[in-house]
Amino acid sequence: MLQVLACGAVVFPGLFFAFRRILPCVFKHWSDADVVLVSERLVSSIHAVMATTVGVIVVSSCRENVINDSHWLATYFIIWYGVPYMTYDIFAMYLSHYHRFHVKGHESYKRHSLRTVNSFVRREFLLVLHHIALLSILLPVTLFFRRDQGDFFVGCLFLTELSTPFVSLGKILIQLSLQECWLHKANGGMVLLTFFLFRIALFPYMYWVYGRHYGIPLYSVPFHLPLSANLGNTCILAPQVYWFVLLCRKGWRLYRRGRAPPDSSPAPAVTDYAKGD
Repeated sequence: MLQVLACGAVVFPGLFFAFRRILPCVFKHWSDADVVLVSERLVSSIHAVMATTVGVIVVSSCRENVINDSHWLATYFIIWYGVPYMTYDIFAMYLSHYHRFHVKGHESYKRHSLRTVNSFVRREFLLVLHHIALLSILLPVTLFFRRDQGDFFVGCLFLTELSTPFVSLGKILIQLSLQECWLHKANGGMVLLTFFLFRIALFPYMYWVYGRHYGIPLYSVPFHLPLSANLGNTCILAPQVYWFVLLCRKGWRLYRRGRAPPDSSPAPAVTDYAKGD
């Protein structure tokens, strides 16, 4: 019974709806869109801390033999928390999208409909595709095709969530009108640093570790791996590179705005593209 209650299918939606009840009591001037956005971000951060912690445990336990060493959390966390979170997060992102346009008075957003769902999928296509790909690729690979090998690399993939709390904190600080404070600027630097290290540089590092295990050079590793493994890594890495470029462009705009003369017109608002999912 306790295991069922602790399952991500209960934990993450439960936390989300709890935050939706608590936040309006604290921030009475917030709209539904504000509450849903911050609730979604808080839950994302909680999941990211859990995933990163599990990743550190798995990687540190399996570093002696990166192929054959195993840890029970590598599979358990994906089944009980990873898959339920990805499923929940698609729903939470839709609610955030719906309320954002609902409070603006858009005619088609007076109620939930197939039209609002279709609009959400079109606007957030890459994020939705990213979540669906993880559900349709990561789960089968973890359960059926690894032959209980490679827990070290599964742990490395958990570490990609390390950047998510910083991305979420940035949005929450903006929501609190603290985007001009030093904390928001320092957090922006941490977003870029953690995103690059744990969502981009991590992949060549995993190839290097694999090559070191078999005594082959880094450039030969892709030819040593099955095509499916290379394609899977490419599908995960490609959107990360795209989001990182957008984050760098946003950071550059904010840097230029900060150095602009006081009488110059303010730079247009930009959107946080990377969710850290």
